[in-house]
Amino acid sequence: MRVRISRNVLIPNAIKLERFRKSPELGPKILFFSGGTALRGLSRKLILYTGNSIHIITAFDSGGSSAKLREAFHMPAVGDVRARLMDLADQSHQGNPEVYELFNYRLPKNIDQRELANELDYIVKGRHRLIRVIPDPMRKIIRNHLFRFQQAMPEEFDLAGASIGNLILTAGYLENRRHLDPVIYIFSQLVWVRGTVRPIANKYLHLAAELEDGSLIVGQHLMTGKETAPLTTRIKRIFLTNNHENPAPYLLKLRKKVKKLISEAELICYPMGSFFSSILVNLEVNGVCTAIATTDAPKIYVPNTDADPECIGYTLMDQVEAIMECGRRENMEITPDQLITFVLVDRKNGKYPGSIDADYFALLGIELIDCALISPGSEPLIDDNLLLPVLLSLC
Repeated sequence: MRVRISRNVLIPNAIKLERFRKSPELGPKILFFSGGTALRGLSRKLILYTGNSIHIITAFDSGGSSAKLREAFHMPAVGDVRARLMDLADQSHQGNPEVYELFNYRLPKNIDQRELANELDYIVKGRHRLIRVIPDPMRKIIRNHLFRFQQAMPEEFDLAGASIGNLILTAGYLENRRHLDPVIYIFSQLVWVRGTVRPIANKYLHLAAELEDGSLIVGQHLMTGKETAPLTTRIKRIFLTNNHENPAPYLLKLRKKVKKLISEAELICYPMGSFFSSILVNLEVNGVCTAIATTDAPKIYVPNTDADPECIGYTLMDQVEAIMECGRRENMEITPDQLITFVLVDRKNGKYPGSIDADYFALLGIELIDCALISPGSEPLIDDNLLLPVLLSLC
């Protein structure tokens, strides 16, 4: 099904898609504000059409092995950064599939710490099956980084379930005076990452949420409903804090290099995913909304087509309002259409909380795009093969 929207854009645009497919190195700069796994499948397909996508990743994950690294080294979370780098890596280059496997490998959870330390040492010494198949110079660089991690690792550090890729990035972070961007750049070059990945922050901060009942929770993992029981009370607001024990809002300013990336974007996308901890938290960084509002690039919100545990009590209209409220708090002069140009839905197949009022969006200067996003194979979630042509057509 082809859709023509009022801005005279045809979706999907077959001519555009074919041009991007033939020359992905010249493809559009689509910028995604994202966090966890919701964009992984799309990212892997995206590199077939553009090598210039931009991924601004949250860095506040407080669950799993990322939490252990954050607590041990007081650092931003690297798990989602590592996953996105691997999703954007060109698997056709020699050694890349092997690096992908190593980066995604996790040490077992069901053996003792001595055995875990021995397995890590096998990788460092080049004897492990996963490191032996990686060609130089990648093998030497990886081994050196893991050796650096071994040296820095606290004696009581728990290696159970540790992601090898996360350990490598942690070592690079420590080696580069506690900056993530240099090690991200190094590994982007080594594994031919087709895009730009940047954390929204380079600081050790926590995500906190005030609930409607007045209670306060600190920690991203407490909001998602994945590692703990889902929330039963609506989130009133979220904020960043640098003190886990006595949380108070921390004003985090937008980094200049991230501001520049936003200004260069040809399309800005708030994609599906955990609404507060993956999407909205990026807009809590001071300067992000202003940077978005001052670019002429189209901005598209792709809401979840199924229940989001973080959005209890929120209709689709409430979610749009929450995005606009971030802009108003930063600068009262920002208008709704400067933050959102399009809202993309599949009313036939999607399950959206509350009604969808096209007139409401029109009053805000926002256009509703209603098209097929869900296939029988992806139901109830969005099919990446249906979403990708829409995003590329809007560039």
